[in-house]
Amino acid sequence: MSEAAKPATLPETQVPKTFPARAYAAASPTADLGPIAIRRREPGPQDVQIEILYCGVCHSDLHQVRNEWQNALPTVYPCVPGHEIVGRVLKTGSSVKKFKPGDIAAVGCMVDSCRTCAGCSDGLEQYCDNFTLTYNSEDKHLGGVTYGGYSESIVVDESFVLRVPDGLDLAGTAPLLCAGITTYSPLKHWNVGKGSKVGVVGLGGLGHMGVKFAHAFGAHVVLFTTTPNKTADARRLGADEVVISKNEAEMQKHLASFDFILDAVSAQHDVNAYLGLLKRDGTLTLVGAPEKPLPVAAFSLISKRRQLAGSAIGGIRETQEMLDFCGRHGITSDIELIKMDQINQAYDRLLRSDVKYRFVIDTASLK
Repeated sequence: MSEAAKPATLPETQVPKTFPARAYAAASPTADLGPIAIRRREPGPQDVQIEILYCGVCHSDLHQVRNEWQNALPTVYPCVPGHEIVGRVLKTGSSVKKFKPGDIAAVGCMVDSCRTCAGCSDGLEQYCDNFTLTYNSEDKHLGGVTYGGYSESIVVDESFVLRVPDGLDLAGTAPLLCAGITTYSPLKHWNVGKGSKVGVVGLGGLGHMGVKFAHAFGAHVVLFTTTPNKTADARRLGADEVVISKNEAEMQKHLASFDFILDAVSAQHDVNAYLGLLKRDGTLTLVGAPEKPLPVAAFSLISKRRQLAGSAIGGIRETQEMLDFCGRHGITSDIELIKMDQINQAYDRLLRSDVKYRFVIDTASLK
């Protein structure tokens, strides 16, 4: 069992006071999610207690619930998923300075980190070797593992709570905490902007946010899809061109012309076909996570000094920057709002890519 998923135990005298919360959990890799009563810690001096209003449904929730990452991050059951959280502050600890009761706040994929390593010092907590995931990570406060946003309440250290700008649709904001920052971060890191030709591979939960952000940054955006009927939607979201990737002639027109390509596909696909579309010194960055390794031909990289890279979410500072950018530009995710007891059907539809483009749970339905 990995360190991140190992249940923690604490001496009885160190366990803080708790309060009950309704949630939905999976009891095993094959079980449907169902109601469960969990305990949350009473807020300490640095803590913020949040009434969860909305929680996005990420494909990684499905992987985790079914223990499909057992070699890297084995699932501890019961598992309460959810790391795209938007809610209202209920209580704050005595030392909290940034939030007050009634504020709209958000929580993403992390709720703590070591705070001392190079990654943390650089504001890149997502690359800390000892960060605490919002769910299925060691819970240093209560023992066991952390429980996520498929619940009515959560308590998080102020340093990992984010401000939601005024004016954004709150349900559509929830997926920004994962799908949003996962695509915003690499576009910023590789300096996408005016004059850039940018490709986005796949128009799903991640890809549709990649198109929105690349367009907002002023790039010329080309969406690659295997599905012709997504053309109109891609243009609505901000794509300047749409290429059907199965059409060899269309692909050939774009050889060696892209500055940057964001690959948001989690299924097996030929990454070499996209590497060949990069200019000299161009970069293809993976944000999708295929289950099996993708074969890469050496000359796909060597011939024009191309780069194949990866990127994971963003640090707290950059995630706040992303939310503020969305506030200024009116960007949210395209969502389908569901009730909590519809989550198992949503998972089935997620497997069929039958959603435009992110499910979001209205957690009021837990009550």
